[in-house]
Amino acid sequence: MRTQFITDNTGHKLAVILPIREYEKLVEDHDELEDIKAYRKAKAMAGDILPLKEAIKEMNANRKKKK
Repeated sequence: MRTQFITDNTGHKLAVILPIREYEKLVEDHDELEDIKAYRKAKAMAGDILPLKEAIKEMNANRKKKK
């Protein structure tokens, strides 16, 4: 991965520039990780059953909040 950094006058890194494909892959991986976390959390709640349609609706709502 080829990255470039934006720095301040003293050389401290402030931001990173990376190819759009790498950025899109990072976003995709992040979304997948969030879905995995939500699944594990739902699975851990043994007594609380949520219908599949409601679970998907809730996951999509959580994704939109984070964007």
